Amino acid sequence: MKQSYKREDYRGIWVIAEQDGDRISRVSLELLTKARELKEQGKLAEPVTAVLLGTNLADFPAKLAEAGAEAVILVDHAALRYFRNEAYALIIKELVEERKPSVILMGATAAGSDLAPTVGAKLWTGVAAHCVDLKLNDQGNLVAVVPAFGGKVLGDILCPELRPQMATVRPGILGKALCFPHDHYQVEHHDPAAALVKDKGLVQAIGVSYEPVQGVPLEEAEVVVAGGFGAATEENWQLVETLAGVLGGAVGCTRPPLDEGWARDYQMIGTSGKSVRPKVYIGVGISGATHHVCGMKDAGLIISINKDEKAPIFEVSDIRVTADVATILPLVIEGLQKNSQDEVCRLA
Repeated sequence: MKQSYKREDYRGIWVIAEQDGDRISRVSLELLTKARELKEQGKLAEPVTAVLLGTNLADFPAKLAEAGAEAVILVDHAALRYFRNEAYALIIKELVEERKPSVILMGATAAGSDLAPTVGAKLWTGVAAHCVDLKLNDQGNLVAVVPAFGGKVLGDILCPELRPQMATVRPGILGKALCFPHDHYQVEHHDPAAALVKDKGLVQAIGVSYEPVQGVPLEEAEVVVAGGFGAATEENWQLVETLAGVLGGAVGCTRPPLDEGWARDYQMIGTSGKSVRPKVYIGVGISGATHHVCGMKDAGLIISINKDEKAPIFEVSDIRVTADVATILPLVIEGLQKNSQDEVCRLA
């Protein structure tokens, strides 16, 4: 049942952090830095708080504080070794009802995208998903910026009447985490026993496996070659992969190659995928919808190949090539094979 409350009772910004093996996930650290920025923007008095659920968490508070957390709540329990949506949501609901944060931020990861709407439903509040920016307005409300209408425009989402305000953000969208002085920060331990009793255990996690990434990880590559609708034939896609191989780079994609089965989920770039900052980004047959551009706009050098001279991608490109993919890529590949890939990287 929906709870009645006073909006002014809810204060402060929380980041629900995630473990990534033996470290804190990249997006959690990025969100903590953003939370500190929002705190300064809104002149908020409450400490930015990181909430971390899992097992063996003792070594993590310092890293969270370095990225911007001024307080850390640890929920360390054997039952939380693997992510389980219902159990995590019940614990976060309990914490929120006790402590009343005004804003809750999560990464738009596989776990975060599952957890955020569940927590939102339990708390009778809204969730802005896959945001590309976050800010506070003059009334102190969170303004979540999201792509709309197929990525053609950016829209503001607000939740002015309900608390907490919730949002998820993809890794890399907000920029790198900063390093804050962290000599003084609070660490609290929360016992989840009462919340776990309510978990019916309908879903049990028995293990975690990771799909091996072929080649250079997309987020770490100095050169990224991404294919879109204009490269969505099997022959053209092979050219995209060959070009990336010649340059020693990674292959990225938009939705069409993924739908065709030529690319994998981990290669998707944009608000529905990953954000990249390579020295050189080469877009092949990509139109330039906002939801993709948000994921690559900070590349050092942007080269775009598209037969449509009015393609929106050209507006953010440093080098624009109007040509048919099937015609020009073989020539580019042949030319590069005769020269060092260092010549391309040097352009950045």
